[in-house]
Amino acid sequence: MKQTPFVAVEGPIGAGKTTLAAMLSKDLNFQLVKEIVEENPFLEKFYENIDEWSFQLEMFFLCHRYKQLEDIERHYMMQQKPVIADYHNYKNLIFADLTLSEKNLEKYRQIFKILSADLPKPGVIIYIKASLPTLLLRIKKRGRSFEQEMDSEYLAQLIKKYETAMDQLIKADPSLNIITIDGDKEDFVQSKDAYERIVKQVKEIVHL
Repeated sequence: MKQTPFVAVEGPIGAGKTTLAAMLSKDLNFQLVKEIVEENPFLEKFYENIDEWSFQLEMFFLCHRYKQLEDIERHYMMQQKPVIADYHNYKNLIFADLTLSEKNLEKYRQIFKILSADLPKPGVIIYIKASLPTLLLRIKKRGRSFEQEMDSEYLAQLIKKYETAMDQLIKADPSLNIITIDGDKEDFVQSKDAYERIVKQVKEIVHL
């Protein structure tokens, strides 16, 4: 049986993940799954005091993504309905590794391993990489109040964590397809050609 396409769009905060996922969902007729962000009750507190609220924040995201991925498998993939999500579950570890204390990180990793063991995994990742100035500009433009005071050093570290994570994912699964987009040079919103190149790559991989 042909595997149901499951595509994840990933990248640091402000990269344009949700925008690209929504565009591809419409044009490829894939079910769009968006992670919750602003609904996280710990988010504003986290940006005010990372050390105090990081564990609560990451646990909320972990549990919500777990439920979403369960639903993806049950309601879409088992019904042979292609899916595109604006995140990969591995991002839980990316952010936890950056924000949690060593003690809490070990607890978190154990919980993540248990919850993630039998969840569906994307066969394709569209990774939007971008420099710190580009991300800061996009974050400012979208105007989320709780992001405006974000520590630029935190974002710079997140960029590095994503680079490492992509290497780790491909080493863990050599069959994984990663499409890398240079967010500094390729504006898939303003440039039709840049966007069409992404569409073509996805279609080739999932055999549309």
